[in-house]
Amino acid sequence: MRTVICKELGPPSLLSVEERADPTPGPGQVVVAVEAAGVNFVDGLFIAGQYQIKPPLPFTPGTEVAGRIAALGDGVEDHHVGQRVMATTGLGGYASLVVVPSLSLSALPDNLDAPRAATFTQSFSTSLFALRDRGHARPGERVLVLGAGGGIGLAAIGVSRAIGCRVLAAASSEEKRRAARAAGAEEVLDTTIDSIKERARQWAGGTGVDIVVDPIGGPAAEECLRALGDGGRYLVIGFASGTIPTIPLNQVLLRNRTVLGIDWGMWALQHDMDQKVLLAELLSMVAAGRLQPAEPAVYPLDQVAVALDDLLARRVVGKVALIP
Repeated sequence: MRTVICKELGPPSLLSVEERADPTPGPGQVVVAVEAAGVNFVDGLFIAGQYQIKPPLPFTPGTEVAGRIAALGDGVEDHHVGQRVMATTGLGGYASLVVVPSLSLSALPDNLDAPRAATFTQSFSTSLFALRDRGHARPGERVLVLGAGGGIGLAAIGVSRAIGCRVLAAASSEEKRRAARAAGAEEVLDTTIDSIKERARQWAGGTGVDIVVDPIGGPAAEECLRALGDGGRYLVIGFASGTIPTIPLNQVLLRNRTVLGIDWGMWALQHDMDQKVLLAELLSMVAAGRLQPAEPAVYPLDQVAVALDDLLARRVVGKVALIP
């Protein structure tokens, strides 16, 4: 098997691709022949030593994979060799073969290919957890999505539309705004020239939006907070800009606004059965055509450093997948 190895913490350029002995599954485990591995922002944090969980060196990054089952361990009866599956791995996903517990597998709908499946779980689970379970989004509500050309942003647009919300998408380039429209955004704004607060309020009929989805952070946060109407909810998902903003609490008090932290990863670890139910709901939406994930940018495994650099620098639209 071929696998990416992180031997020292730092930039993606320090990663290497090496050959290792093929793994064998233990009881209750399966070996998945990886057809695509998702590349996520959190992977960059892991290899830089900036994530709250710090695995011992050396390790293989990668938290999402999709492919076909290559081997079954003892006691695995609910899956079969050759079955198309996806799985979250915690770590180890950047490889041609991975061993995972059979309970962590989900069968793929026929209309979901491996690259889209490998880039699905984190973004779409985060979005449904944020909008429905934390933000209590209701049909007809108006949602402002920041970073709308990124993986979380495009997933948030799709999930918002699937649960009946209207979407205003904010992005910094024309290519990303086109992707946001294709994902279902009703309107878009240009974060490099537009006033987010004024455009959002105007789009919402002058009253302000109901929900802000923010995976970006940075200096636009206060303006987005001010764009919320009465009872508006600000969903804090991440800080892809690299800057953690400060906000004036009087703007939370005014108009009975709420700021909500969204830590889907920790929630999923602590509520694994609830996460399986949530993911099953999302996959049923895909099977029914209610959700249509965009094709990710794909890179060969040998270009893992380039893929991570492009993702972390926000040079790509949507998601990124490695093809072993």
